[in-house]
Amino acid sequence: MTCMRSLVQVQYRPLKKGREGHWFESSIAHMKLNVLFPPKFCKTKLRRVYENEDLLVIDKPAGLIVFPEEPIAEKTLIDILLEEFPSFKNVGHFPRYGIVHRLDKNTSGILVVAKNDKALNFFQKQFKEGEVVKKYSALVAGQVNEDGGQVETLIGRSPQDRRKQKVYLSHQPGSKGKREAKTYYKALERFKDYTLLEVMPKTGRKHQIRAHLAYLHHPIAGDKLYGFKNQPTPPGLKRQFLHARYLKIRLLDGEIKEFKSDLAEDLKKVLENLKI
Repeated sequence: MTCMRSLVQVQYRPLKKGREGHWFESSIAHMKLNVLFPPKFCKTKLRRVYENEDLLVIDKPAGLIVFPEEPIAEKTLIDILLEEFPSFKNVGHFPRYGIVHRLDKNTSGILVVAKNDKALNFFQKQFKEGEVVKKYSALVAGQVNEDGGQVETLIGRSPQDRRKQKVYLSHQPGSKGKREAKTYYKALERFKDYTLLEVMPKTGRKHQIRAHLAYLHHPIAGDKLYGFKNQPTPPGLKRQFLHARYLKIRLLDGEIKEFKSDLAEDLKKVLENLKI
């Protein structure tokens, strides 16, 4: 069984080769294509945590890309939203539309979507100014000895691997122009070779939690991009152990709302196995 997304517009930055053999990004290009999807997300119904005339809060499953940054042959959250809410294409701009913030493909949990431009600007401003409270559950490799702490660095794209973000200190070469990133963490439970953390990012940089925990020499269990070479993986874990479990935000009418997501079932089973 497969399903097709027909004539989808995909926005991307093609790479071109310069005179000295270096690759660089050219201007944004567009193309349309037909895509056959595997059955996993063909008929996905998103679990709605909360909804009003301005806002949709969903519990994103792991394995689902929020929006494409390059041509991809798989269904995204944007595709599912457009199927359920055709008017969503009138919010914001391609390719994000009304997506207020982003979760990585293999991160599950609370995600906020705006249903109109006024709400999109309102909520994005809260995220940008650090007013939103976000809490994640993360299982990391090794024993975190301290009960809690914080990481405050600069962060930017890694020059060695464009898929990754790199942590910089302010005095390091290459740190100019990089963005401030701040993450708090608290140890919740310790296992033989792992520690369960509550992680609270105060800024919202790409891959911030994953990069910061790797910087502390405690990469997230199952993280194939930021994990160390030969890093063990807990039995049954098929993805990075990172779940957006809590979010507190102010609505347009001034009301403060809290949203929660139970730990995903696959991650619950991993913890149960570690306790045996």
